[in-house]
Amino acid sequence: MANSHLRTKRLKPVLDKVPPGFLVDTAWLRAQGVDPKSIHRYVSRGWLERVIRGVYRRPLPMGIQDSTLVSWESVILSLQRLLGHDVHLGGESALDLAGLNHYLYFGGRPQVHFYGSVPIWVSRLPLRTNIQVHRRTLFGDYRVGIDESDHDVGRNERGVSVWHWPIVASCPERAILEALDVIRTAADFERLDSVFNALTTLRPNLLTMLLASCQSVKVRRLFFVFAEKHSHAWMNYLDKSRIDFGSGPRALVEGGRIHPVYRIYVPPEFVVVESGLTE
Repeated sequence: MANSHLRTKRLKPVLDKVPPGFLVDTAWLRAQGVDPKSIHRYVSRGWLERVIRGVYRRPLPMGIQDSTLVSWESVILSLQRLLGHDVHLGGESALDLAGLNHYLYFGGRPQVHFYGSVPIWVSRLPLRTNIQVHRRTLFGDYRVGIDESDHDVGRNERGVSVWHWPIVASCPERAILEALDVIRTAADFERLDSVFNALTTLRPNLLTMLLASCQSVKVRRLFFVFAEKHSHAWMNYLDKSRIDFGSGPRALVEGGRIHPVYRIYVPPEFVVVESGLTE
């Protein structure tokens, strides 16, 4: 009985560190002094839920949790706020979070884009949507444009607010460049063309810094293909003299046409310059 009381006293400070709905793994629990036998006991008593081998979730309050599937929000918040992994939400997912991606997807939900370091068990989770993990190669160690967003991401499938935590994500200026980095098909162009239409309030000074630091010639060229097509007011304040566009043409879209200014193969409808000329 004394040992049981002692284990319960040890458990409380551990659970106090784990918000309802958050995930922890065996390594984290062991670092808190919880041995494998105790983990098994906590699961059997309902204090933790086993999600997959070696990964556990603190249960949500009764009546709120309505799915055995794991949300991407709980994954990234657990990684950022609890498990100490250097990862952020980026690309189109960060634009979604900021309310700037109004494109209608057909045939299922889009992928969610994580950037940085994640444990291998993330790929084995029973997820509501796919998580695509990217290495942070586009900007190297340059972390400008990664901010905390206070958008409410703690809602379950019924729209009930579960928790409200700031999520570390790319700002729109960085996110659009990350999205351009993974563009591959004509359908990708169509989707990002819709996104660009909503990017009316980007900050030109920050954009210039990010474009100058971007390590992809393809992304720099594509950005201006889209930006000049939409001609938002901030375009007038970008300092193009700080941006290296490289040399030589770049192939991208099969069956595309080369843009006369930025020398990259894109869908024909994007080969338009101010003079109205097309190739």
